[in-house]
Amino acid sequence: MTVAQQKTISADFWTDPEKAQPILQQIKKFENDLKKYQDLVNLRQEVAELLQLAEEEGDESVLPELLKMTGDLNNQLTRVELETMLGGPDDNRNAILTIHPGAGGTESQDWAQMLMRMYLRWIERAGMQAEIIDLLDGEEAGIKDVTIEVKGPYAYGYLKAEAGIHRLVRISPFDANHRRHTSFASVFVYPEIEDDVEIEINPDDLRIDTFRASGAGGQHVNKTSSAVRITHIPTGIVVQCQNERSQFKNKASAMKILRARLYQLKQQEKEKEREAIEKNKKDISWGNQIRSYVFQPYTLVKDHRTKYETGNIQAVMDGDIDEFLRQYLLQSIKKGSQQN
Repeated sequence: MTVAQQKTISADFWTDPEKAQPILQQIKKFENDLKKYQDLVNLRQEVAELLQLAEEEGDESVLPELLKMTGDLNNQLTRVELETMLGGPDDNRNAILTIHPGAGGTESQDWAQMLMRMYLRWIERAGMQAEIIDLLDGEEAGIKDVTIEVKGPYAYGYLKAEAGIHRLVRISPFDANHRRHTSFASVFVYPEIEDDVEIEINPDDLRIDTFRASGAGGQHVNKTSSAVRITHIPTGIVVQCQNERSQFKNKASAMKILRARLYQLKQQEKEKEREAIEKNKKDISWGNQIRSYVFQPYTLVKDHRTKYETGNIQAVMDGDIDEFLRQYLLQSIKKGSQQN
């Protein structure tokens, strides 16, 4: 290739943003991967040097710092290991996560809020960003519905493991007789679809309704009909957003969610997984859960798909769910290899 040809390709690259964007994203991914590797190498070197220094001088005062550094190294290695398992076409995308309480009123709505807190803590621990797009508070406590946009490398790849029914067993704080209650909430996760993926949406297929937003802490949004609800008539998919003051911004966010859900539906049809998807959309009730969280009479969190469990329920509710994600990914890889 001549110098003149190289210059022509370079000029064409920068004058066509649509073609350049995927390549730039790939370059950014490689840069992030390289940085993670270098960070691991540097941290391992620091641990080795500190350990050697402690052994030579017999200094036990550095043990707390050494333990912390080795813990950080182990966590980073675990996360890199997880990312090597994420090879799906959508795994590296941002994610849209929704939580819905099951039957049971205040009890299940409180459980949905507990799950929301757990995922927000995990997102923070993972160094990702979360934006609550739509939130509907419960009448007494908890939430009736929430939609969260999760931004970060492999957000969908990680969180797809959480899709399903989550079951809670505890002594209800809302029961004057202190009886044990079982509550359910559903979690759905969709890949956020960028403009580079073609999803045709006919405006004639949409019914767009505006209404006044509701919920605590948003007096400014209650004065005008800024909230937006979009119904995709052919599929019956309904999405809404009321987080922003601007009706325009709420409509844009709702369309983003609709694109993600239509894309997922398209993928399901393409891969002929309708039956499997319908199994994932079971009633939010007993017998359909993917994971159980037991607070009383003992403490246990158990994933019914992988059989992985832990008694440290407080750590899990504080966002420590990496091992659940890892076990799910390992099982998925094993099933994939058996099918092939």
